[in-house]
Amino acid sequence: MKNNRVCELFKIKYPLIQAGMIWCSGWELAAAVSNVGGLGLIGSGSMYPDILREHIRKCKAAANQPFGVNVPLLYPDIDKHIQIIIEEGVKIVFTSAGNPKTWTSLLKEHGIIVVHVVPGTKYAIKAQDAGVDAVVAEGFEAGGHNGREETTTMTLIPTVRKAIHIPLIAAGGIGTGTSMAAAFALGAEGVQIGSRFVASVESSAHDEFKKALVNAKEGDTILTLKKLTPVRLIKNKFALTALEYESKGASVEELQKLLGKARAKRGMFEGDTEEGELEIGQVSAIINDIKPAAEIVKDIIEEYNQTVSAMCGKTLEV
Repeated sequence: MKNNRVCELFKIKYPLIQAGMIWCSGWELAAAVSNVGGLGLIGSGSMYPDILREHIRKCKAAANQPFGVNVPLLYPDIDKHIQIIIEEGVKIVFTSAGNPKTWTSLLKEHGIIVVHVVPGTKYAIKAQDAGVDAVVAEGFEAGGHNGREETTTMTLIPTVRKAIHIPLIAAGGIGTGTSMAAAFALGAEGVQIGSRFVASVESSAHDEFKKALVNAKEGDTILTLKKLTPVRLIKNKFALTALEYESKGASVEELQKLLGKARAKRGMFEGDTEEGELEIGQVSAIINDIKPAAEIVKDIIEEYNQTVSAMCGKTLEV
């Protein structure tokens, strides 16, 4: 896309980024998206340091176009992840769930492009002040961990656009070319897409999780565990139990005990669709099939072009 700052920043053909989702975004998915013109991201949040290094190396071997790594800043071994990223020569890092000031300067000293994911305008301003190269503004329609303000993408994007001058990428509820076009109309210069790529052939998500996603309908996700960290999940036995705990005023300690350890791995990677966390966005309601990542990118870009073309000339008299 000509004269697009996101494409220019990452040196990619399309301003479309595949989200670095835990348990779902390994090197195969990242390479597949990058090779067809988007930007693929390895999701490091579910990887031990040695596993991350392995995925980076495999992605370098498989991808002939730029790719990046998504790093949740609250990850216990964050210093090891950062060091591996630097050692392996990764050129693009998306950070989330933490203070961007902590690592942005070090990453940029090594020539790494840094993008930070935010749920609100005040965080976007802080990220810009921290020196990041771009911001992903994510509405609460998104799957997985979410903002406490519960601001929708349609409200968030134009507000953030007015507040910052660096490139803006929209996320949350985007999975089609029409929603991509809508995000651009609101002021975004690129989109980050997660749920649609979970339902891809190359996704490392368990097949049972993919089936649950494809079968999800409108209203089948909920935002829960708000006393801990708000997270959007498919309504399964675990999610409804968590909602019941919250309605009864459960304490943080009680919720932590319910959550336990490896609940997300149990659901998304191991396929326990009843007792595991199934982190997915509201856009799951319109995802009805599992396709190769290349086809997903092609479909989205074609639909985007068709939407923009159809809208041209449809002005209203004043």
